[in-house]
Amino acid sequence: MAIEIKAPTFPESVADGTVATWHKKPGDAVKRDELIVDIETDKVVMEVLAEADGVLAEIVKNEGDTVLSGELLGTLGAAGAAVAAAPAAAPVAAAAAAAAPAAAEDYAILSPAARKIAEEGGIDPNSIAGTGKGGRVTKEDAVAAVAAKKAAPAVAAKPAAPAGDAPVFAVGDRVEKRVPMTRLRAKVAERLVEAQSTMAMLTTFNEVDMHEVMALRSKYKDLFEKTHNGVRLGFMSFFVKAAVEALKRFPAVNASIDGNDIVYHGYQDIGVAVSSDRGLVVPVLRNAELMSLAEVENGIATFGKKARDGKLSIEEMTGGTFTITNGGTFGSMMSTPIVNPPQAAILGMHNIIQRPVAINGQVVIRPMMYLALSYDHRLIDGKEAVSFLVTIKNLLEDPARLLLDI
Repeated sequence: MAIEIKAPTFPESVADGTVATWHKKPGDAVKRDELIVDIETDKVVMEVLAEADGVLAEIVKNEGDTVLSGELLGTLGAAGAAVAAAPAAAPVAAAAAAAAPAAAEDYAILSPAARKIAEEGGIDPNSIAGTGKGGRVTKEDAVAAVAAKKAAPAVAAKPAAPAGDAPVFAVGDRVEKRVPMTRLRAKVAERLVEAQSTMAMLTTFNEVDMHEVMALRSKYKDLFEKTHNGVRLGFMSFFVKAAVEALKRFPAVNASIDGNDIVYHGYQDIGVAVSSDRGLVVPVLRNAELMSLAEVENGIATFGKKARDGKLSIEEMTGGTFTITNGGTFGSMMSTPIVNPPQAAILGMHNIIQRPVAINGQVVIRPMMYLALSYDHRLIDGKEAVSFLVTIKNLLEDPARLLLDI
């Protein structure tokens, strides 16, 4: 009896998805709970697992196709059908092989995953022989082509591949290449434009002396890691706790606008911007006001690993009442972060630089960081925004305030 393979049930905030990668071909044996296909949405990549042992009998939605919540993707046959399915697949494979040269002459048909692998490996997609349906270049084809290129002797030194989705061009080339945006990149672009066109956005700046936080971290980091089972003490947990305390004092910064209403939140769900291969994602620390420094650090570390592995769930990235982004990890000295709607504000951290500052009439060298608070002026007044940022500055320059709640 055939088992239907269906797309996951998407949350209300996700209208549809795109078939990113089929990990099995028709006729392949499949084990229960084995990954069959990835569905890319505006926010995350959702994995579809096999409900039982069997054989992939049919693919209904090919890579690149748009699918709705619960829509049929393919069918899974009984395990005993594996032997019968193999011969039937042979003519298809032969037809695909025959079609591959013709497709290569025009423009290769690639899955999104294969396109990314080929571009990052500096491989011309048209040079890859596709083994997928209709000559489609699969992820495995792209991986094999990149591996073959690395194994071949180098003819001349090549420049390093740039980060992200940008293709590699030889010096002097005047060629252009058009690649589709990923769904995540397109959604981020849409939301950024929406934020700037619908908000009265303004940014205020300040600077914080990180000397006390750095001294505290240096003194206790080894004991902290030992006490909390390998959790490392970083700077982000101090900023999260300082932001939580400042949000309690200035509830408008933790609020949001819904139509003509202002919604005040009696909790602090802090979104932490994390960079991944797919783009910027913002998982949320729920009820950060109840979390210890160790819990915050552990939560951020877990989010970072999940982001790198593409394992973040939609639930982990939904909501949030305030966001913190740290451009300093990439060397940024100053920026004006864009508010993540429907939130009302976002805090930007930057690079820590040793700079001369005047303290008690003396010039000393201190580790200084610029802070930026972008906020929706429709909801937050300038005085409130500046006072909020000064509160964070004061809490970080005297971390004992966080423990004493003063």
